[in-house]
Amino acid sequence: MIQRLERQFAGRTLSLEMGRMARLAQGSCLVQYGDTAVLCAVTVQDNPTHLPFFPLTIEYREKSYAAGKIPGGFFKREGRPGEKEILSARMIDRPIRPLFPDGFMHETQVACFILSADQENDADVIAMLGASVALNVSKVPFNKVVSSVRVGRIQGNWVVNPTFQQLEYSDLDIVVSGTDDAITMVEGGALEVPESEILEGLQVAHEAIKELCAFQEEFIADHNIPDMDWTPIEPDAQLKKKVEDMAADRVAEALQLSDKQERSQAMAAVTEDVISQLVSEDHGWEEHQKDIKETLRGIEKQTMRRQILEKGERADGRGLDDIRAITCEVGVLPRTHGSSLFTRGQTQALAVTTLGTARDEQRIDSIDSREEISKSFMLHYNFPPFSVGEARPYRGTSRREVGHGNLAERAIQPLLPAYDDFPYTIRIVSDILESNGSSSMATVCGTSLALMDAGVPIKAPCAGIAMGLIKEGDDVAVLTDILGLEDALGDMDFKIAGTRDGVTSIQMDIKIEGINVAILTEALERANKGRMHILGLMDQAIDGARDELSEFAPRIVSIQINPEKIGEVIGPKGKTIRAIQEESGATIDIDDSGIVKIAAVSGEAGARAREMVEAIVKDPEVGRIYEGPVKNTTSFGAFIEIMPGTEGLCHISELEEGRVEKTEDVLKKGDITRVKLLSIDEKGRLRLSRKAALAEEAANQEAETATAGSGAEG
Repeated sequence: MIQRLERQFAGRTLSLEMGRMARLAQGSCLVQYGDTAVLCAVTVQDNPTHLPFFPLTIEYREKSYAAGKIPGGFFKREGRPGEKEILSARMIDRPIRPLFPDGFMHETQVACFILSADQENDADVIAMLGASVALNVSKVPFNKVVSSVRVGRIQGNWVVNPTFQQLEYSDLDIVVSGTDDAITMVEGGALEVPESEILEGLQVAHEAIKELCAFQEEFIADHNIPDMDWTPIEPDAQLKKKVEDMAADRVAEALQLSDKQERSQAMAAVTEDVISQLVSEDHGWEEHQKDIKETLRGIEKQTMRRQILEKGERADGRGLDDIRAITCEVGVLPRTHGSSLFTRGQTQALAVTTLGTARDEQRIDSIDSREEISKSFMLHYNFPPFSVGEARPYRGTSRREVGHGNLAERAIQPLLPAYDDFPYTIRIVSDILESNGSSSMATVCGTSLALMDAGVPIKAPCAGIAMGLIKEGDDVAVLTDILGLEDALGDMDFKIAGTRDGVTSIQMDIKIEGINVAILTEALERANKGRMHILGLMDQAIDGARDELSEFAPRIVSIQINPEKIGEVIGPKGKTIRAIQEESGATIDIDDSGIVKIAAVSGEAGARAREMVEAIVKDPEVGRIYEGPVKNTTSFGAFIEIMPGTEGLCHISELEEGRVEKTEDVLKKGDITRVKLLSIDEKGRLRLSRKAALAEEAANQEAETATAGSGAEG
C-alpha cells in the first residue's frame, strides 16, 4: 500500500512516501522537497560480520538525469562518486552511526539516489530525512528519528533550508543534524561570524529539526516493524574478567606515557603478554585473540576517561585546557610559491601554495547548477600511512581525506581576496607528516601561513582547534586540543576554525546520542581562547602576506579591451594570439567580456605581451609615428602594417624626399620601416608617410643636439 504525507516546511512542500518504490529493500522512502526528490533504501545482512567495527555504508549518488543532463566524458554514464557526493554521504553517516545499538555488527547499507534536482534545493538535508525514515521502518534495530536542516542568515534574518540563490547572500551556511532532544552533528562555514551568533544559528536549526522529527513520527506511527533477531557481539564474560585482572594496572601505567609511540608500544606489549599468558594457561583462548584485544581496548577507554573525569589529567600530562607546544615555519621549500610547516605536539602539516592562471581552474559539472562552474581555489589534504607510523598500501583519495580537505577549504575560502583583485588560481596541498589528533585544524593553520608566505593578500590569518568531550552521566569534561586517543575513545570531536573576528568553519561529530546547549557554549568559548593563543604564535612566524610573490610564481596582469576587438586579438584560427604568446613567452586568456589576463613568470614577458595586445586593440592615431613591416609593394607605393592586422598605404611620393622612380628602390617586402600616419579617410583607409616620419625624427634630433650644446656652454 502506498502511503504519502505532506507538510509545508520553510516555505516549500515537503512530502514523504513509501510503498511505491524499492519494495524489496528492508526499508525505503521517497522524499520530495520542492521539485527535488531523493529515494533512500536500507538493506541489512542477516548474519553478523567478524570485522572489528560496525560495517555501515552510506551511498549518496547523483543521477545526471535528475537535472536533465547527460554525463560528460567518453562513457556517458555516472562513474565513481564525486566530491559533493562523498561529502553528502559523510554528512548522513556521522549523525546516524552513534544511534545504532552497541554490539550490532550486521552489515548495513543506506543508499540515497537523487532522482530529481530542481537546482534550487540541496538534496543532502532531505536525504538525511529519507535515510532516517527508511531505517525506522526497516527491521534494523534503529529506533530514533533524526533529521538535518541547513541554516543561513541574510541581512540578520535566519533562514532554514535556504535555496542555492539565497546562500549567495548568506554570511553563514551550516548543516545541523539532531534528534528531538539533542544536536548530533554540525558541518559548515561562515564569514567570520562570532561564536555567540553561531550558537544562535544552532538553536534555530534545532527548532526546525524538532519539527521534522515530529513529521517523521507521524508518518511512521503505524509501521511497528519488529527488530530483526540479533545478539550483541561481546567478549566472553570469564575471559573479560581474566583480562581485566591481568592488565588493568599495566594499561593505567601505559596511559601515563606522553609520547604516542611509546604509549602504543607499551599497549602492544601488554596485549602480547596477556595473550601469551592466557594461551599458556589454556590453548582454547588462542581462538579468542580478537576478544582479548577488544577487552583491552575497553579497559584503555575506561581508564583514560576515569583519569580525566576524576583527576583532570590527560594521557600526555596536560590539563583540560592546555594546548600542546606549537612551532610555525614558513618558506621551508626553496622552489615552491609558498610553503609552511605547522607542528602542534605530534601533529604536523606541510602546506604548500601553488599559484596558477585561469587555465588551471577546476571545471565542475553538477546537477545543482544549469551550467558548468569554475573553481579557482582548491585545498587538497593527504594522509600518508607513515604519518601514524604504519605501513599500508597507498590507495586513491579516501572519504576522510576529502572531508578534511573540504573542512579546511571552507575555513580559508572567505578570507581570500576577490578574484578581480588577485586573478590567480590557488591550489593548496596539505601533506600530514605526523598525526596525533586534529590534523585538519593543523592544515588550516599551515594553509594560512603558506598563503601569506606566497604573497596572497588574505584578509586575516586563520587558525583552527579541535575540542573533545568526556561524558559519564552528569560528569562532563570538555577538552581543548584533543589527541588522537581522546578523539577515538572520547565522545566528541568539535573542530572550530576562524580569525580573531569570528568563525569561518565548524564541524562537530559525537559518539553519544546528543549534547546540550551548555556543552556547546563551553566548547565554543574555550575554542575561541585556544584560537587566539595559536594566532599569536603564528604571527611570530609571519603576520601578513609578503609584499612580493615568489620569483617562481606567474605574474598576472588584467586589461579590459573592447569585446568587439576580441576576434582581432585571437586572429584567424588563433594565429595572432599564438604568435603573441610565442614571441613574448607569456600565457594569455580572454573571456567574453573582453578581460584579457596575461600571465608570465618574467615581468618583461608580461609587459611585452601587454604592449602587443594593446597595439592590436588600440585605434590608429593620426600624427603618430609607427614602425612596422612592409607587407606588399606596388608601382604606386608600399602597404605597411603599423599595428597587427592594420595596414596603410605609403604612396610612392611619400617614401622619401625627391622623386622615386620605383618603390623597390626604397622599400622591399619584409623591410621594417617607420612611417607617420597622415590621415584616415571616411572608409577607414590609412595614409602613411615615410618621408614625414624621417623629417620629424631628424628635426627632433637637431633640437636635442642644440639643447645639449647650450647646456655644455652654460
